[in-house]
Amino acid sequence: MTEAANIAQGDTVLDAPIIKELIKLWRAQDTHGSWENRSDIYLLEPYILDSAKRRQLPIVGDPDPDTIRRLELFFDAVALSIERETAVMIQPMLKMNHEGFGRMVLIGGRLIVLNKQLRDVHRFGFESLAKLVGEGDKYVKDGVSMIRKFPSVANY
Repeated sequence: MTEAANIAQGDTVLDAPIIKELIKLWRAQDTHGSWENRSDIYLLEPYILDSAKRRQLPIVGDPDPDTIRRLELFFDAVALSIERETAVMIQPMLKMNHEGFGRMVLIGGRLIVLNKQLRDVHRFGFESLAKLVGEGDKYVKDGVSMIRKFPSVANY
């Protein structure tokens, strides 16, 4: 059983703003009610890629559509978190080749708020939920600080 399955619902990791945004996005995607009775942990489980799972994946591979969707929703959650803190609308843009190499850019106004080089997207995941929160919070803080540093460009 993975770490995500072992976390109690009351854990503070689940109260992190990035996790709440991510859960909202996943729930909004559920147009047929398939995940209505599923726990938040169930929805976050695919993001946890511990070392044992990572070893099972090939070194080089093409990302499947589910992995790309998880990646997009993660950065959408980052963008929404930045929006909530700064009131600047953020637009995520993903450019990736079929082998899983590319770039994720978050844009606010005319400002590149976040620029993330992507490699080995078929192996996208985090060692634990705490690492997911840490990475997401880092991106949000970087984006917010960039907007505060260049507000005239972000609000253009």
